[in-house]
Amino acid sequence: MENQEVVRFEKRAFDALRPLRFQTNVNKYAEGSCLVETGDTRVLCTATLEERVPLWVRGTGKGWITAEYGMLPRSTNERMEREAKKGQSGRTHEIQRLIGRSYRSAVDLKKMGEVCIKLDCDVIQADGGTRTASVSGGFVALYEAFKTMMKKGIISSIPVTDTVCAVSCGIIRGVPMLDLDYEEDSSAWVDSNFVMTGSGRLVEIQGTAERNPFSAEEFLQLLSLARKGCAEITRAQKEVLKIG
Repeated sequence: MENQEVVRFEKRAFDALRPLRFQTNVNKYAEGSCLVETGDTRVLCTATLEERVPLWVRGTGKGWITAEYGMLPRSTNERMEREAKKGQSGRTHEIQRLIGRSYRSAVDLKKMGEVCIKLDCDVIQADGGTRTASVSGGFVALYEAFKTMMKKGIISSIPVTDTVCAVSCGIIRGVPMLDLDYEEDSSAWVDSNFVMTGSGRLVEIQGTAERNPFSAEEFLQLLSLARKGCAEITRAQKEVLKIG
């Protein structure tokens, strides 16, 4: 793909994240909660402990982690109908499954006992990367829920085997970029999302050519950007969680 001159908003470097912030304990009722802000995207993530598991998990001695995702009506430029009114979209269903899978890959479910943690990721304001912000912020809320469970004596140790975060990457007019905002995402030639562990292992990759097919070399460029971005997100997660 031929490179063209591209300037990002506020002249952000092509390999730079948007300003990132995690704030915990934003909901006094939930076992764990986190407000994640990445640029102008804001997602409220809450973790709820339920003392029951799905039917297919009962009797196994394992716990379960699942997620629900939604966008508030004025999280975008124009008001959208609530999905409770019009029905859940395929996009929402896909994102919910992605979030749940991401956490189950990095948690020892046997050490949870037969309980379920449900993550609710509610998009307050959307400017691109809502699913990746949900994964990253939801993990912080999940970890806070495990800390609450420890305090209550439900578990004896945090059952997390690694941290989990996610970031978007794309190619805009021939230029690989990290952490796309809405304008960049909507005009991307290639759009991708990477879910990774804190140790740099891959959990899930979503990649789509929106214009022309992309090469293996271009994919590796996006992967390199994602590794850099996820390393920075991991550091921010660990800082707010106060873990090494």
